[in-house]
Amino acid sequence: MTNQPTAHIPLDLRHGRVELTHGAGGRAMSQLIDGIFRRHLDNPLLAQGNDQACFTVPSGRLAMSTDGHVVSPLFFPGGDIGALAVHGTINDLAMGGARPLHLSAGFIIEEGFALAELDRIVASMAQAAEAAGVRVVTGDTKVVERGKGDGVFITTTGIGVVPEGIELSGERARPGDAIVLSGGIGEHGVAILAEREHLGFATTVHSDSAALHGLVATMLAAVPGLRCLRDPTRGGLAACLNELAHQSGVGMQIREAAIPVHPEVAAACELLGLDPLHIANEGKLVAICPRDRVTDLLAAMHAHPLGTGASQIGEVVEDALLLVQMETSFGGARVVDWLSGEQLPRIC
Repeated sequence: MTNQPTAHIPLDLRHGRVELTHGAGGRAMSQLIDGIFRRHLDNPLLAQGNDQACFTVPSGRLAMSTDGHVVSPLFFPGGDIGALAVHGTINDLAMGGARPLHLSAGFIIEEGFALAELDRIVASMAQAAEAAGVRVVTGDTKVVERGKGDGVFITTTGIGVVPEGIELSGERARPGDAIVLSGGIGEHGVAILAEREHLGFATTVHSDSAALHGLVATMLAAVPGLRCLRDPTRGGLAACLNELAHQSGVGMQIREAAIPVHPEVAAACELLGLDPLHIANEGKLVAICPRDRVTDLLAAMHAHPLGTGASQIGEVVEDALLLVQMETSFGGARVVDWLSGEQLPRIC
C-alpha cells in the first residue's frame, strides 16, 4: 500500500480475481492498491505514498502491539476478518490503558481470491477503523500462489499512547482484589463454529467483535487505580485468568453462577460438548480491581454500551499453586485449567 497513484484503470470488482501480478510491484499492483485499499482507507498520511508514516506523538508512554488474523471463515455473523483485524489490535493496546492512534495493515492474499470479497473486507476494515477513531496509515500487500494460502491473511500493528499515571500490567493483581468480567462469554467462538460447520441453530449467534478502548477509558476515568486488564481471546476466560494468576503469582477464585453466558451460547456448548470458559471472545475484557472500588467500576461499566452485562465473577486469593478454582452452580468446586488441546481452530 505504498505505491504512488497511477492513471486509474478500473478493476473488475464483480468478477475479477487476484492475480500474481497484483503482488509483483508493477502497474497491476498499483491498480489493486488504488482501486481497493486507497479507495477505502484513504487519509492524509496514507496518501503521501511513502514506505512509512511519520506523525507527531502526543505526550505519554508509547504502546505498540501486533496481531495476525487467519480466521476461517472470513465472514461470519457479527463481523469479518477486516473488522476483526482492527478490533483485535485496538483491544490489545487498550488492555494497557492506551488510546490507539494509528494502525498498519499487511495483507497476504492467495492468487485467485475474488476481488469483490477483498473489496468487502477492506471496506469493513475502513468502517471499523473510522468507528474506532483510528486510521490505517501504512501497509503492505503480498500475493502467494494458488493453494499456498487460504484466501487472505491480515497482520495489523497498532500504536497508542498511555496517559501519565496509568499503570496496567498482568503482574499487579493482589489477594483480595475483585475480578470483573464485562459481559457474556463464548459468542465469538460459537459464531465462528456455527458458520464454519453450517450448524442450523434456531437462533443465530453473533460474534461480539468490538473495539474496547472507549469502555476502557470510561473504566479508568472512574477507577484510575485498576490493577490490570486482559481480553479473553484465544483460550477464552480460562486461559486469561490462568495467565494473570501466573503473572501475578496469585490464585483466582471464581463463581460459575456469576459468569454471564447467553442462553443460545450455553445451548450450543451443551449440544457440542464445549466449555464456554475455553471459547474465544473478541469484545469482552477481564479487569482486576481493588476490592473497595469495584462498585464504582461496575457502575461506570454499566453506563457504557459494551459494559452493560458487567459483573464481579470472583476474587484474587493467595495460592502458592497459582490455581484458578471455580465454585460450580451445584455447590461443588473444580480447577479451571489451561486448555490442553485446540478446542476451536482458526477463530481469530
